Amino acid sequence: MIRVEEHDNVRPVCPHCNQPLDRLTRTPIQVTLGKAFAWSCPHCRKVLGVTHRKGFWMG
Repeated sequence: MIRVEEHDNVRPVCPHCNQPLDRLTRTPIQVTLGKAFAWSCPHCRKVLGVTHRKGFWMG
């Protein structure tokens, strides 16, 4: 079992430019069903991840 710990005082850093991340940039991606976004660092603009919520009820 893996435990999850929440910390308010820890700020993640970008794995590409090592800048502290206090915000992210969200860019919509056109998909047939649902909504998709690319999440990137606001400093170096490199993509950190992509999310896709499928289904018409998610929009």
